[in-house]
Amino acid sequence: MTIDLSLPPQLTKPSLFDILREVRAPFEFASIFLHVHALRKAPKGNGQAVMLVPGYMADDLSMRPLGKYLRYLGYDVYYTELGRNMGKVNTDMLRLGQRVKSISQQLAGEKITIIGWSLGGVLAREVARLYSEVIKEVLTLGTPIVGGPKFTSVGKRYAKLNNIDLDKFELDVHQRNSIGLTQPITSIYSKSDGVVGWQASIDIYNSQANNIEVTGSHLGLGVNPRVWLIISDILGR
Repeated sequence: MTIDLSLPPQLTKPSLFDILREVRAPFEFASIFLHVHALRKAPKGNGQAVMLVPGYMADDLSMRPLGKYLRYLGYDVYYTELGRNMGKVNTDMLRLGQRVKSISQQLAGEKITIIGWSLGGVLAREVARLYSEVIKEVLTLGTPIVGGPKFTSVGKRYAKLNNIDLDKFELDVHQRNSIGLTQPITSIYSKSDGVVGWQASIDIYNSQANNIEVTGSHLGLGVNPRVWLIISDILGR
């Protein structure tokens, strides 16, 4: 099936039921203890560099559980060190890009895998586009790829705080996405995501993109054991 990308597709926001089900997130984190055996048997790394990028209104602390697990597997984990993600994408993607480039130089030119949660995935994709020479692979968790904030449950609030027009911003996002990425891409999403409309997390712009569905909440994606296993499998290829 051919998708018409002359204009951005019109999708739906999360339902009220899915928004209410975001209370599941702490239980998803707790379920890690039920998957300890599988998590321990996951493919091991060999010191490869991985950058973790937090979502909207979150900071590096939200990525620490995943970071500790990846370090356990043998990866060299880095954090943004940019403070709380306030949604300043144009500014933060340049700051993050310079940090990733600096790390790559310190590692004798090693390319870095970048993993972003929610809006952090938007930053990850933009850094991969602008600094393609230092980004090896991109993984996103519940990221609003299509439409930016338009098909999210927090879109109106985000637009008001940042004084943007959602429809105009949607077109800008569509134009950026249409440029395409060169790296391997994985987008992990949940159909019961209560923050980002799940269809907006499907990468329709890049033929090499691998879209993987999991069960869970948006706020729990970064601490979901199934997501950790998927990430470990991808990194361990």
